[in-house]
Amino acid sequence: MTNYNQMIDHTYLKADATIEDINKLLAEAVKFQFKTVCVNASWVPYAKTKLANTGVGITCVVGFPLGATLPQVKAFEAAEAIEAGASEIDMVINIGKLKDGDYSYVLEDIKTVKAAMPNNILKVIVETALLNKSEIEKVTQIVIDSGAEFIKTSTGFASRGASLEDIKIMKAIAGEKIQIKAAGGISNKDDMIKMIDAGANRFGTSRSIAIIKGKSSNEGY
Repeated sequence: MTNYNQMIDHTYLKADATIEDINKLLAEAVKFQFKTVCVNASWVPYAKTKLANTGVGITCVVGFPLGATLPQVKAFEAAEAIEAGASEIDMVINIGKLKDGDYSYVLEDIKTVKAAMPNNILKVIVETALLNKSEIEKVTQIVIDSGAEFIKTSTGFASRGASLEDIKIMKAIAGEKIQIKAAGGISNKDDMIKMIDAGANRFGTSRSIAIIKGKSSNEGY
């Protein structure tokens, strides 16, 4: 039987997140044994203390949400987050460079971050809402070549999150070489199962509990 809970990064990335919001996120993650929580870097040290010996990991976002910071800054962010207690990193690519066709920049951007955290999982956010089919195909290959472990659809801050079509396009290129994280816009368990069938291995959502309980939710990420 599929353990759906262990496929979820329980997420709270709002700019106005308070300690009350984060405490709720952490308690839910422990109760439902989600794979990780996904938070901004300033919450990582706190999450580390609260999640010690619970089996719940910590995902931290880097270069988030625009992806337009310098590669060495993203690498520093990632290294600091790992040092503070993060177990996985979700970085945003430089989307403009991808759309300009500057593929070597995009590749080196990812490789620079990966080099700063060689022993931890790196997920690469490509923001599919801003890409066409050929760009999604191209960036999937770039992520494969970079040495990162996952490609991730979305920040949750664009016009839409993951679509079933996004997952299918990525899977056709990725095969078993890298894993796929669907994020944003997943509102129910049926959506989740369809995306798993299409090739998704991990999910980023703030609607985690409603999804695993088989309810629909249109709130949040």
